[in-house]
Amino acid sequence: MCLIIQQETKNCISDNKELYCTQLGTMPTFYIIDGVKIVLYFEDHNPPHFHAIIAEYDALIAIDSIEILEGELPKNKRKKILEWAEKHKDELLEIWKELN
Repeated sequence: MCLIIQQETKNCISDNKELYCTQLGTMPTFYIIDGVKIVLYFEDHNPPHFHAIIAEYDALIAIDSIEILEGELPKNKRKKILEWAEKHKDELLEIWKELN
């Protein structure tokens, strides 16, 4: 399955309404949860974190504490993303370490 995100092609594997995407461009989108892109950047600053992006919203979320450090998400997406991140904390940290 192939997914086009912001004119970048990603190789994706579907898993229960979630997509795991390998990075082929400069903005690696690793998952899409309920329309929210989960993005981790190469050589990003500490603390370990990911970005949850949808429309005009961009929340920077700490991996260890699963708290929003900057930005915001729509109320109807915030709870779902934070719950998802709590369940995938180890995987997110592993991706962070590979990129940084």
